[in-house]
Amino acid sequence: MQILRTATRRSPHEIWFRARQEAANLFLLAKAPAPVVQRPAIPLKPLPPRDEIARALSASPHRDDIEHTAQDILEHRFPLLGNTVQTGPEIRWRRDPVHGHETGTGFFRRIPYLNFDIAGDHKFVWEMNRHQHLVLLAQALTVTGDDRWFKEIELQLESWWEQNPFQRGINWASALEVAFRSLSWIWIYHLAGDRMSPSFSQRFLTELYRHGCHLEWNLSVYFSANTHLLGEAVALHALGLLFPQFSRAGRWRRVGRDVVHAQMRTQVRPDGSHFEQSSYYHVYATDMFLFHHVLEPVPAPYLERLEAMADYLHTLVDEDGVLPLIGDDDGGRFFYPYGSRRRFGRATLASCAVLLNRPDFLLDSADLREQAVWWLGSAPLEREYEPQTPRLKARLFPDAGIAVAKSRTTHLVFDAGPFGSGSGGHSHADTMSISLRHLAEDVLTDAGTFTYISSPEWRRWFRGTGAHNTVRIDGRDQAVPVGPFRWSDPPQVRILEWDAGGRIAAECSYGGFTHRRTVLFTPAVMVITDQLDGPAGEHDFEQFWHAGVGVPVTREPGPGTAYRIGRYARFAAPPDSNISVEHGGSAGWTSTAFGSRQETDVIVVRGRARFPVSLKSVIALDGMDEDEHPRAGGLEIPDWARATLAL
Repeated sequence: MQILRTATRRSPHEIWFRARQEAANLFLLAKAPAPVVQRPAIPLKPLPPRDEIARALSASPHRDDIEHTAQDILEHRFPLLGNTVQTGPEIRWRRDPVHGHETGTGFFRRIPYLNFDIAGDHKFVWEMNRHQHLVLLAQALTVTGDDRWFKEIELQLESWWEQNPFQRGINWASALEVAFRSLSWIWIYHLAGDRMSPSFSQRFLTELYRHGCHLEWNLSVYFSANTHLLGEAVALHALGLLFPQFSRAGRWRRVGRDVVHAQMRTQVRPDGSHFEQSSYYHVYATDMFLFHHVLEPVPAPYLERLEAMADYLHTLVDEDGVLPLIGDDDGGRFFYPYGSRRRFGRATLASCAVLLNRPDFLLDSADLREQAVWWLGSAPLEREYEPQTPRLKARLFPDAGIAVAKSRTTHLVFDAGPFGSGSGGHSHADTMSISLRHLAEDVLTDAGTFTYISSPEWRRWFRGTGAHNTVRIDGRDQAVPVGPFRWSDPPQVRILEWDAGGRIAAECSYGGFTHRRTVLFTPAVMVITDQLDGPAGEHDFEQFWHAGVGVPVTREPGPGTAYRIGRYARFAAPPDSNISVEHGGSAGWTSTAFGSRQETDVIVVRGRARFPVSLKSVIALDGMDEDEHPRAGGLEIPDWARATLAL
């Protein structure tokens, strides 16, 4: 057994824990548990009644979005991450609908879900099997009363039960996916349980109970003690709290609560950032911790850390609620995974505004309908929200190593943070990278994620140093990739200077090299200095500046070496720089949603020299009033940049 083969690398407690898990799984496989319960009352308290939700959403754009998406699902056109998948009349639940691979119904431990050649891309399989699209149908039932949505829910659940026997097949291979499906079924019962016949209800509750039994014995304590463990614990607690008729409900509620509270202390740093160093997973975790708080009161230290998470997210998004991509983006969402993915943080912040009594977190009252109303009922819409004063112009989160500077028009994020905890599985080699949005354009953007396992080459490229707005030395990443979810030899990173008035400097050391980056900034101009040092001899260096999707890079006419990025930004480097603009190829790609990628423009400054070397770049932003944002703002700007950019 794997447990015995790796015993020398594991503690006695871990070996004992895993052995108990496997013994329990074999017992459950031999005799699938079946509860004897009375049919729970609806609504499931403390979730709000369906009629109250329907009244709160009447005549709202969100209601229209629900109906439109539900119609697609009824016709088996599924919005799936960055794709739209058409399955035809029959849904094959163990099949990767994008790549066509399908696995059997063997014991879940024996399914090689990370082997793309056998299982396909498990992300596409699992995203369908989270059954969040069935929650969407239950939401459509709530706002319209049309019974055809429920009939489709019944048909899909019956086919799922037939194709996915308890603990058999790929859809039992990840406890987190079992947790997501459990939460979906909870919402289905809450919103549509009164439509279920007695026989269907009994089967539904039996299968839901089995999901709870599986979660109880497969918590990812030693496997993925991150958002996996957190999501599993949130679901286990919810099952125990909302279905007290289940025989193991008391234990589920207690264990789930204890794990969630422990993970708040473990996974969330003092500055509010999530320890995986991923902006997308930060939203995931915030929603998970927040939903747990919806279900059951939490102690003051938990609330304080949750508010810090919301504060971090509120600062990280720009004035339109667009989330910068830092680290992995797996395309999913804890609740309602539809709409613009880069704006997923808006609904989270709206829920935080209500639950934490922080109206300054609310970007627009319309954001309350996507999540807060479903979780809390009509109360979020009944209070007054006063216009808020402008947010902080610049802020540093020292634990994350993230600096944010923003104005009404401009949003600058500087990533001077370490890799995530443990093996940094969801981190990218992006240290010293800059993201910049200006007047709703992605002037400089992170390339995104695209894939986890479908292509090792693309996985390595998208999380590699060259896919970020930083410097690559001798063609190597800042750490050594080991498989799709692990890094070795991560860089040592430290912040050297921080002045909210317009200066940050940080240093990244790896493989004998040191990269020090200093950024001087005003709302209208940035001056970036890169100092590279390392072993004796000549070394290659590449400096990357990735423009966003649909943001072209063109050479500016006139003297000097300047390029226009989109409509409002201009980039300049010293006249003797070796600069090229590439589109697609080996350098210019962006993934705005998991599973999709687009060719984009990237400015690359290349050179070969003996270190130390100093590189300097200047970015000027147009489209702002001169009296509001002076062009240079007192920055020390090189003469060549002043002449080239007319500063």
